[in-house]
Amino acid sequence: MKETRILLAQAGEITPTSAKEYGAVGGYQGLKKALAAPDKIVDIIKASGLRGRGGAGFPAGLKLSFTANTPADQKYIVCNADEGEPGTNKDRVIMEKVPHRLIEGMAIAGVAVGADKGYIYLRAEYPYVAEILEKALADARENGFLGTDILGSGHNFHIELFIGAGAYVCGEETALLDSLEGKRGEPRFKPPYPGVAGLWGKPTVINNVETLANLPGIVANGPAWFRQTGTETCPGTKLFSLSGNIANPGVYEFPIGTSIRTIFQEAGGGCPGGKKLMAIQTGGASGNIIPASLLDTPMDIDCCAKAGATFGAGDLMFIDDDQCLLDILENLMEFFEEESCGKCTPCREGNTQLLYLVRKFKDGTAEDGDLELMLELGNTMTGGCLCGLGQASPNPILSAVRFFPELFKTKSTQKGRVS
Repeated sequence: MKETRILLAQAGEITPTSAKEYGAVGGYQGLKKALAAPDKIVDIIKASGLRGRGGAGFPAGLKLSFTANTPADQKYIVCNADEGEPGTNKDRVIMEKVPHRLIEGMAIAGVAVGADKGYIYLRAEYPYVAEILEKALADARENGFLGTDILGSGHNFHIELFIGAGAYVCGEETALLDSLEGKRGEPRFKPPYPGVAGLWGKPTVINNVETLANLPGIVANGPAWFRQTGTETCPGTKLFSLSGNIANPGVYEFPIGTSIRTIFQEAGGGCPGGKKLMAIQTGGASGNIIPASLLDTPMDIDCCAKAGATFGAGDLMFIDDDQCLLDILENLMEFFEEESCGKCTPCREGNTQLLYLVRKFKDGTAEDGDLELMLELGNTMTGGCLCGLGQASPNPILSAVRFFPELFKTKSTQKGRVS
C-alpha cells in the first residue's frame, strides 16, 4: 500500500517558502473561499468531521465554534508547534516542506472566528524551521495572503512567530498560553477554556500544526471530499512518525484506519536485521505499549482505544525482542520526571515515585506490594493530575503491566512464591 499524500502532496515538489509556487498547485484557494463566505466556514469544518491531530482528537469545528460564538473586541489563533513529545516529528515536516499550508489554515481559522492576530509557538529545538517559517510568512505578506486587507477582502490577519524555551509541558495548551504571555509555562485550571478565555483572557483557538494544515483542503474541496478518506468517525489522512527498531524511520501519510501492520511493513520495512518485533509504543512517549500480536489494530482513535493502544499524535515506536522493556520504561519515566512543571503534587511526586518503582523492578529489588502500589499511583495520577503530562505519563507502565506482566517480578516471585 502506497502513501496517500494529501497534506504532503507538494512536499519536495515546490519551493517551501514560495507563496506563488504554493498557489500554482492549488494553494490559497481555501482562503479565497473563506474570505468570500466567512460565516459558512465553521459549519464546513464541523461537517467534515475533522478531529484534532495533536492527540486529544477533539472535533475541530466545535472548537472553532466556541471562539466564533464568543463576543470580544479581540480574538486570537494560536498554533501549537511545540511538538515536544519524543518520537514525534510530523509537524516539523509540514513546516519544513509545506509551510504555506499551515499559514493558510491559520488565516482561514482567523476569518472563520473573527480573529485578526495569530501566533505560531515553535519549539526551541527547531531553529532551522524558524528560518523557513519567517521566509514563508514574509512571502505570504508580500503576496497579499497575510496582513491588512487580505486580497482586498477587508479582512486583516497577522501572524507572529514565537520561539518557546524548550519545556515539554508547554505543549499543553494553557501552559503554552502562559508562556506566550511571558509567564512561567504552567497549566491553568479549567474552565474557563481557551475558546472563551485564552490568550490574555481573550477568546482563542489553539490547534496543532497538522490540524490547521487540514483546513485549506476541506474549505477548498468541501466536507464530502475530506470524508472520502479515513473512517466514518475519524475522516482524513494522518501523518505517522515511525521510530525505534524499524528499517525505514520517518514520517509517512496514510488514511486513518490503516493497520499498524501495513504501516510497519509497507512504509517502515519491518525490523532491521531480520529481528522479531516484540512490542509497539503507540501515540508517543506517553502512549501505551502493546504486544506485536496487536499489529492488525487499525490506527483510528476508537479502534486504538478498544485494543488498549493509544492513537495520540500518530507516533509508532517499534521495539524488537533484543530490547529490555524495563530499560525503556526507566528512560520514559526519567523524561517525565524531568519535564514535570511541578505545579500539581500528583505529577510532581508521582513521576518521581514511579521512576523509583520501575528501577526496583529493573534491578530485582522489588518487594511484595510494589506492583499494587505502582498501579494505584499510576491510576491516581491518570485521574488526579492537572494536565495531560501527569495524566498520561503513567500510560507506558500501566499498559506494560497489562500486556507484559512477566516483567514485574518481586523478590518473592523470583524465589518461586506468588506475591
